[in-house]
Amino acid sequence: MRRNITQRLTTLNPEKDYEEIMYLLQCYEFPWDYERALEFALFRTYAVPSISALLYQTGEFVSRPQKRYDDTELILYEITENGFDSERGRAALRRMNQMHGRFPIANEDFLYVLSTFVFEPIRWIERFGWRTLRDNEKEGIFRFYSELGHRMNIKDIPKNMDSFELYNIEYERTHFKYAEVNYHIGSATRDLLLSFYLPKFLWPLGKPFINAMMDAPLCEAFGFYKVPDQFQHFVKNSLKLRGKLLRYFPERRTPRLGTQVKRPTYPEGYQIEELGTFNKHDSV
Repeated sequence: MRRNITQRLTTLNPEKDYEEIMYLLQCYEFPWDYERALEFALFRTYAVPSISALLYQTGEFVSRPQKRYDDTELILYEITENGFDSERGRAALRRMNQMHGRFPIANEDFLYVLSTFVFEPIRWIERFGWRTLRDNEKEGIFRFYSELGHRMNIKDIPKNMDSFELYNIEYERTHFKYAEVNYHIGSATRDLLLSFYLPKFLWPLGKPFINAMMDAPLCEAFGFYKVPDQFQHFVKNSLKLRGKLLRYFPERRTPRLGTQVKRPTYPEGYQIEELGTFNKHDSV
């Protein structure tokens, strides 16, 4: 049964310990769930035409989706695993800001993406995790990403979780709309997620499982077909069963570090300064 890490988390103050809360949740308590939740968090942002159009313009998201995925994950993992003020954390944040600074991204879009990083993991773990999150853990997640947002120069970040969640919900209600670029980015991302588990010739069989994890507005914004309710229940109940079974597994003794995962994009390892996209005239 799980004890030490879980008990440690109960003692942490989200106002000052939010970095440790994030590290323990992501690297010890829910590493698989957190990675899946962040995948779907990013997936949701591609249902917004202003966001998907920008990604489509770079060309890399469709032509090299694995690299874009790895770069995004690695930058975020560097910050979570090492801390905002560590040498590697500062380098990752600098690389992120350099990339974003090349594009005219609206502050409301930045805010929405940030909100998905807060609420999609919370929602996923509440539905499928081996235990529910405590209030101090949820607040720690919110404060961690609020700090990240401030360091990215995002303006008007709500001061509390309730206000930020209302922003998240209202933004999706008014900005989720079908566009062809949504379909192209969404399809490339769905194929990438399937490639983690299935050979290419089985992707058609796997697509209904990805679609089953999407609500109706998300499917409509991508132009994806909605699977029957019974199949959705089957997929989601399978994930809930996994969570229940994990309650009886021993506690993880070593962290699952996303920066240490072998990635086909970087078989020889990577340098933070080389992650992401660059102008054609830039050297790396």
